[in-house]
Amino acid sequence: MAVLLTLPALPALAANFAPPDGCRLEVTVQNRGCTVSQHYRCSGDAPGDQWVVYFTPEGATYQSRIDRETRWMESTDLRTGLVDTLEDGAKDDASFSGLLATGSDDFDFWTRSNSGERLHHVGRDELTGEKVSIDGVELERTRFHLTTYSESGDVLIERKGQQFISRAQGRFYGGVETSSDWTGASENSNDSPVRFSFPGQPGFGSTKPEYDCDLQMVRGQRPDLLRQLMNLKEART
Repeated sequence: MAVLLTLPALPALAANFAPPDGCRLEVTVQNRGCTVSQHYRCSGDAPGDQWVVYFTPEGATYQSRIDRETRWMESTDLRTGLVDTLEDGAKDDASFSGLLATGSDDFDFWTRSNSGERLHHVGRDELTGEKVSIDGVELERTRFHLTTYSESGDVLIERKGQQFISRAQGRFYGGVETSSDWTGASENSNDSPVRFSFPGQPGFGSTKPEYDCDLQMVRGQRPDLLRQLMNLKEART
């Protein structure tokens, strides 16, 4: 396991992302919802582990690591320093290989934050059978639902919608979804990928998001717990 990577504060207009030493940037993805994501792997990690860092116009905001089964190993809010890690002994670990083999995957696991808070996540991913090509990258559409509970069992947030997977890259990408939280508020969002930039291509390493930025709400104004929960939406991607 790699030591938790703490990225330096980056200016909003930083031109290029450089992964930490011993790591290799694989692809930069421009997404709907005014984010750009940097996907990379590190030689010191377990085989199949991969990282992502998300940028908004304000700079780097979120970082996570998944394993080869796309389990949420750890995620960090780079604005607050809040870190969520996967607890051992899940009732039902997420299984990317199971999803590919059977067309569906149930999961039921807990995460713990460095503030001591425990969250319980229960849900299901399904392949719809639809294959799509986005900017020349072959993807498959999924549908999902996810409910996150407090340690005492109260529903904190419910999410449902569709995402995309890449068999070749072994990861999820965002999509169109609806979420509702314990306050009664609901939100529709679209975090679908729009453009993929691989090494040597224009936009590779760019940290400036390009899509839907005129429509983006400032998530930093949300209560800390809600922002934490919404950050977890990117944990597998």
